[in-house]
Amino acid sequence: MKLRKNIAVSEAGLLFNPVTGESYTINPIGIDILNMIQAGKTRENICDAILEKYLCDRTTVENDYQDFIGLLSHNHLTERHEDKDA
Repeated sequence: MKLRKNIAVSEAGLLFNPVTGESYTINPIGIDILNMIQAGKTRENICDAILEKYLCDRTTVENDYQDFIGLLSHNHLTERHEDKDA
């Protein structure tokens, strides 16, 4: 899964879709996940990295990851928005 090429991403966590004019704000964990997705990391690699950096359990991380990917897909921010996994 990749973000659409026209989606602008700021370091502060602002996503902007110039086609629709919509913008989205993501939190620091979302920024970490997005950076790892763009770096080509797998879902497992991403979840492991989040577990190392933040105090939480694997089930929560995996569920939150899926929710985040689902939101990106639902808002058509990914190249293949039907994909549910990175």
